[in-house]
Amino acid sequence: MNSLRMSCLSLALLASVAPASVNAQSGDPVTLRVGKLEKEMRAVQRKVFPQGAPVEPEIGGATLTTPEGSPALGLVTDLTARVDALESQVKSLTGQVEQQGFRLKRLEDAMKASEARLKALEPPAETALAPATPEPAAIQPAAPKPATTKPLAAASPPAAKPAAVAAKPAAAKPAAAKPAAGSCTFLVDSVAVPVTTDPVEDSYTYGFRLWTAKHHPQARCKLKGFLSEHPKHRRASYARNLIGRSFFDERLYNAAAKSFLENYQTDPKGERAAESLSWLGLALQRLTPPQTANACKVYGEFDAVYGATAGADVKTRVTQGRASAKCPA
Repeated sequence: MNSLRMSCLSLALLASVAPASVNAQSGDPVTLRVGKLEKEMRAVQRKVFPQGAPVEPEIGGATLTTPEGSPALGLVTDLTARVDALESQVKSLTGQVEQQGFRLKRLEDAMKASEARLKALEPPAETALAPATPEPAAIQPAAPKPATTKPLAAASPPAAKPAAVAAKPAAAKPAAAKPAAGSCTFLVDSVAVPVTTDPVEDSYTYGFRLWTAKHHPQARCKLKGFLSEHPKHRRASYARNLIGRSFFDERLYNAAAKSFLENYQTDPKGERAAESLSWLGLALQRLTPPQTANACKVYGEFDAVYGATAGADVKTRVTQGRASAKCPA
């Protein structure tokens, strides 16, 4: 009886100890570690995937079936597997975060470099106003007489007043040039006005002399006036050609091409029609962009119309222009 009672007491003690040992596993450090890792995993997933679906761990929350008689060993195996899976997931997500941070830093560096490059390419603000000052100086030599007469009239006052008087003619010279170019009522002291028994020829000759002296606006004004008064004169072909030459000399190639073409179309038999056609090819090559194809057509027209009658200098100009335009033979 005593032995039977001792056996029953032992079984009762074992039955009471077994649940206690299982319950003690729930407060084990491994369990706490797993819970902490799961919380950290969720925080990292919320940081990396703020709008997407989080990554599921490789080991889920499924319970493992443990054989009877070894409950503690099954729980330890389950927890160890979960810890390993969580640690691998944390390492993977940490690597992704570091890669994204590195890419963001590279993008920021590239943006800073682009901003610095754009600032370096910006042109200075005060570079386009320099050419505006030399223009009055270019017009001043047109009328030198007032500069010599005014200081003589102001010889008696003190030395300060002649400087003020001398400054006035310098300011008045550009203003006097405007009506001269527009109305053609002007005289250029350096160019002599021809006076012969033929006033019509004198009108053209004066325009020619102005062009020779490189007074291009005044020359064009006189030549256009000559054409409006004498459109059928034999010098009309000369005048239209000189207007084109004046534009060409000032590098106004578009206006020059129009003048040369007008002279050829208006009077193909005029004495300067062939020369205008040769200069038309050169003007077309100087345009921006160059019209070399049209220039070659002009040279072909020249050969067909004036190839046998043009002068040697005109033919030489056409030959050189065809070579520079690389026209086909």
